[in-house]
Amino acid sequence: MSYPGYPPTGYPPFPGYPPAGQESSFPPPGQYPYPSGFPPMGGGAYPPAPSSGYPGAGGYPAPGGYPAPGGYPGAPQPGGAPSYPGVLPGQGFGAPPGGAGFSGYPQPPSQSYGGGPAQVPVPGGFPGGPSQYPGGQTPYPSQISTESFPSYPVFSPISLDYSSEPAAVTQGTIRPAANFDAMRDAEILRKAMKGFGTDEQAIIDVVANRSNDQRQNIKAAFKTMYGKDLIKDLKSELSGNMEELILALFMPSTYYDAWSLRNAMKGAGTQERVLIEILCTRTNQEIREIVRCYQSEFGRDLEKDIRSDTSGHFERLLVSMCQGNRDENQNVNPQLAQEDAQRLYQAGEGRLGTDESCFNMILATRSFPQLKATIEAYSRMANRDLLSSVGREFSGNVESGLKTILQCALNRPAFFAERLYYSMKGAGTDDSTLVRIVVTRSEIDLVQIKQMFSQMYQKTLGTMIASDTSGDYRRLLLAIVGQ
Repeated sequence: MSYPGYPPTGYPPFPGYPPAGQESSFPPPGQYPYPSGFPPMGGGAYPPAPSSGYPGAGGYPAPGGYPAPGGYPGAPQPGGAPSYPGVLPGQGFGAPPGGAGFSGYPQPPSQSYGGGPAQVPVPGGFPGGPSQYPGGQTPYPSQISTESFPSYPVFSPISLDYSSEPAAVTQGTIRPAANFDAMRDAEILRKAMKGFGTDEQAIIDVVANRSNDQRQNIKAAFKTMYGKDLIKDLKSELSGNMEELILALFMPSTYYDAWSLRNAMKGAGTQERVLIEILCTRTNQEIREIVRCYQSEFGRDLEKDIRSDTSGHFERLLVSMCQGNRDENQNVNPQLAQEDAQRLYQAGEGRLGTDESCFNMILATRSFPQLKATIEAYSRMANRDLLSSVGREFSGNVESGLKTILQCALNRPAFFAERLYYSMKGAGTDDSTLVRIVVTRSEIDLVQIKQMFSQMYQKTLGTMIASDTSGDYRRLLLAIVGQ
C-alpha cells in the first residue's frame, strides 16, 4: 500500500548468512604464530563504501539524486511540528497514529538471517513520487548519514522484481580446492619466491583458489618443509597493496577481524567505520571468537578498548554488539514486531527528544528476521520507514551503527556491495576497505554481493575493480571475486 508522499519500497532482500558449514572456526589460543609479522598497527585508514549480472532484477539508477535537506514530505518545517497521519491538529505526539494491523508476516526460510521483500516506504522527495515506479514498488535507499560516513552516500531508488528471486542461499566465490596437497602448494610458493625476482602469478594461482583453512595448512607445511616462516618470506618479496591483500588472505578469518579492530583503535584517532562494519554485521559465534582472539593474541580486552576509544550512545551500542548475545531464533513473532514498532515510534518520532536506550535495546537483541518484520510493521504503522526515522532522531556514529544493523536485517549483501562501491568511487581508492570486504566475504556471500552490486550500480564488481586497481594487486582481486 502506498502513503501520501512516501513511495513504498524495500531494501533488496537477501537472507542466508552464513550458510551451514561455513561458520568460522577459532583456532585454540597460541596457534596464531605471527601477529608480529603482519603490517604494522595504526596508520592505514579504513574509509567507506562499489559488479555481475543478476537476471530478473532491475537496476539501480546512478547514485545520487537524494532530496535536498528538508525536502522530505512530512518533515518538520521551521518553527512547527510535523503533521502525522491520523493525528488531529493539537493532539501532539502522544501515541502513534492508527494504521493497518500487522498480520500474516511470512515465516522466513530456515537459513540464518532469512527474509523476503521488505515493503518499507521511502521518504518523499524523489522526482515524480510513487507514480513513476511500476506498481508503486520502489525499493529502499540506505540513507547512510553523510556526517559519520562522509564518503558513504545512499542508494538511489531502484525497482526490483522479487517474484523470480531464488531461494535464500549465500555462497562465496572461494571454495576448498579438490585434491588439496599442502606440501605441493608450499613447494610452489617456495619456487615462486626463490632466486632473482618473484613469480607473482604462481602465488596468485595458489592463494586465490584455496580456502582459508587450506592456506593455514600451507603455512604450516612451509615451515615444516623449509624451517622458514611463509609470512616473513612473502613480506620480503611483496609490497604495497599486494602485500596487504596476501597477508590478509593468510590470516585466519577470526584473527583478521580481531587484527582489524585492534588496528582501528590503535594510535591516535579511531576508525569508527571499521568497528561498525565488523561488530554490527557478524554472527554471535563470530563475535565471541573475535573477543577471545583479541584477548589471546593482543593481551587486551576488546570491551575495555571500545570503552576507552568511544563514548556516549555509540559506545553503548558497540559494547552491546561485542557481547555476541543477539537472539538468533529464525522464527518471527508478528505480535512482538508490532509491539517493538510501537515502542520505537514512541521512543523517537512520537515524542519530543529521543529515548536512545529503547533503540539500543531492540536493535541489539532482536534477531535479524525479527528486526525485518519490525521494520515492515513500523512502515505500516507510522507511514514512514524506520531507517529514515533513525536518521532524524540520531546523528554521527551511533546513527551509522543503528542503520548498519537495520540494513543487515533487510539485505546484508547489499550493505557490503554499497561499502565496496564507495571504497572505489571518486578520486583515489580506499584499499583497506576493499581488501577487508573482499577477503572476509569471499567464503560467505561474495557471490550475492556481486549480484547486488550489478543491480545497484549497472556495472560488475570486477569491472570497477579492474578500472580502479592495477598490476598483480588487480589480478589477485579479480581472481578472488571470480572475474
